[in-house]
Amino acid sequence: MELGQRDPVTGRNTTGHEWNGIEELDTPVPRVVLFFLFATTLFSIIYWVLMPAWPLGWSYTKGLLGFDDRAVVAKAVSDATAERAVWTDRVASSDFATIQADPELMRAVTQTGRTLFEDNCAVCHGVDAKGGPGYPNLAAKAWLWGGSPEVIAETIKVGINSGDPDSRVSQMMAFGRDGVLDRKQISDVVAYVRSLSGATPAAGDADRLKAGQEVFAANCVACHGDDGKGKTDMGAPNLTDKNWIYGGDTQSVFNTVYAGRQGHMPHWGDRLTPVDIKVLALYVNSLGGEAP
Repeated sequence: MELGQRDPVTGRNTTGHEWNGIEELDTPVPRVVLFFLFATTLFSIIYWVLMPAWPLGWSYTKGLLGFDDRAVVAKAVSDATAERAVWTDRVASSDFATIQADPELMRAVTQTGRTLFEDNCAVCHGVDAKGGPGYPNLAAKAWLWGGSPEVIAETIKVGINSGDPDSRVSQMMAFGRDGVLDRKQISDVVAYVRSLSGATPAAGDADRLKAGQEVFAANCVACHGDDGKGKTDMGAPNLTDKNWIYGGDTQSVFNTVYAGRQGHMPHWGDRLTPVDIKVLALYVNSLGGEAP
């Protein structure tokens, strides 16, 4: 086929190439494509001249505008820090009661506290702070060590059974595994403990509950108190409410008494600033309803 032969269907010239009877048209590049190629090339040249663009090995071309992303980010961080300092300085210099009495300041504390909680605490306690098996429900205000902002801040700072030298320390004995109680005694005290939180005893369990109460009085009151309401100075939970850390069904309570428990909370004093801990303590204290 000769170059320049006109295609009878389209009226366009062909290139002279043919495959299996199919002739290739000599179609020009669309003008819109040429336009965008030209526009993007022009934009690139202008950008290279005005903005930082080309690495030079030891540095880079600065551009006529002298734009610096790092300086922009640094300024944004500096401005945000200055804006945050307006209220964080007040938090740092005020006691908890004063902060709680200031609605405007508490709004800033709550907003920032929620972010701190989601970034650092939600992995264990959940975004809603309601915990799960092995992790306390912070919204229920069933505090192990006390629920005032001051006490919560100390717990956050030093942790529980953590590596901090001032860590809060708490452990429940393994009464069954260590041979302190036999299985009948454990079953009896489990029935009694569950009855403290309102669990309905089975018919004919009066003798069992009485025996469980005797086991409780001999082995459990030192930590949980005569009334079973716990002791915050020891981190011993209140057994009379319905807030169970490891589950309140018969088997879960049996496992707790038999094998013991030792929870763990990391200390945050090395990771969070004193102001962050203060803000987080106020936020956690504000969760849920009134303390029971």
